Amino acid sequence: MAVEQIKMPQLGESVTEGTISKWLVNVGDKVNKYDPLAEVMTDKVNAEVPSSFAGVIKELIAAEGDTLAVGEIICTIEIEGGAEAGMDAPAPESKQEVSAGSTEDTTDAGQGNKARYSPAVLKLSQEHGIDLTMVSGSGAGGRITRKDLLQLIESGSIPAAGQRAAVTSQTAAPAVSQEQVKPAAESIQAAPAANIPVAAGDVEIPVTGVRKAIAANMLRSKHEAPHAWTMVEVDATNLVEYRNSLKNEFKKKEGFNLTFFAFFVKAIAQALKEFPQINSMWAGDKIIQKKDINISIAVATDDALFVPVIKNADEKTIKGIAREISELAGKVRNGKLKAEDMQGGTFTVNNTGSFGSVQSMGIINYPQAAILQVESIVKRPVVMNNSMIAVRDMVNLCMSLDHRVLDGLVCGRFLARVKEIIENMSKSNTSIY
Repeated sequence: MAVEQIKMPQLGESVTEGTISKWLVNVGDKVNKYDPLAEVMTDKVNAEVPSSFAGVIKELIAAEGDTLAVGEIICTIEIEGGAEAGMDAPAPESKQEVSAGSTEDTTDAGQGNKARYSPAVLKLSQEHGIDLTMVSGSGAGGRITRKDLLQLIESGSIPAAGQRAAVTSQTAAPAVSQEQVKPAAESIQAAPAANIPVAAGDVEIPVTGVRKAIAANMLRSKHEAPHAWTMVEVDATNLVEYRNSLKNEFKKKEGFNLTFFAFFVKAIAQALKEFPQINSMWAGDKIIQKKDINISIAVATDDALFVPVIKNADEKTIKGIAREISELAGKVRNGKLKAEDMQGGTFTVNNTGSFGSVQSMGIINYPQAAILQVESIVKRPVVMNNSMIAVRDMVNLCMSLDHRVLDGLVCGRFLARVKEIIENMSKSNTSIY
């Protein structure tokens, strides 16, 4: 008999960790190869982790609710006759030796598990000068997770030599800090969340795994990317008239709605092609300017937010974009969204106008460099060129940008181009096919 390890898989581009939301097996259960073992949730997608072997579940290393880095062991399986032919060898775990200056009496009973650190934990600890031997983790067996370190950094309680910072899964999540504009070596001064008293009649709502993943991704974006914000006002009167003249016939012919959002996504994709700097990502010592224009769109459910991707949006017609928006939104609401539907996004467009917002500042969808909010189209009095006042259909486009990658000049020109495209959309010069 041999024991094999099942590790946390990478379930999407830029995904570094996942949360065990539900185990589908118990210790002692017999499983076949490819049988689902657990439901795992990341900030991008929910998915099932399949077994790489046929055998008997020996140990569940992680508990439901635990967040583990990609590559960390989640369970072990006892199989007959050793590893199956053709299986890839398990990736070696990243380890960090206890520093020479540490003495044996600083290592407690749980140090064996804590000494196995994921690449994400090692990277974050090195960036912020955190002595990992001084940190108690909330993961399985006391393992230190990336979330533990983010909580320490945000609280400003980075342990010095001789101190021990107790970080447990019950620790209240700290408040999100303001944009980090100081060097990474400096401590972030942010007060931890208060211990909120619960009075009679108050309702305590448990934080779901999906909400925890969203919170972690938003915190990472605000923590790592210095956000800046800009907005333009767009006259969409011609677009409104054109779309309204087509929508009923289009719905009868195609079977799905021709939304305003499809026109905006098309205009933004066209402008991204003309301003490729916006279609970029920060990669530490370099900036990656992406060739493909893949538009991430935010789709909300009652308790979560998902960001599926319209691939090669610049090559699609308005009709094609409208179809994809309809199909992706349907997958989200029916629980049928797949991992591949969430991967490869290079720029995010958020239809905040769908619930009446007229001005908002979005949090960038990490690791992208910008996000654009399309606000509600509202009728407003506008002074025209001839000094006459007219009622026009106006919309605000609000853009958040990562100031490490982008500056105001290029973003201003990009938004001006989006404005120009939208204001010139009409029956005479815009085809939806």
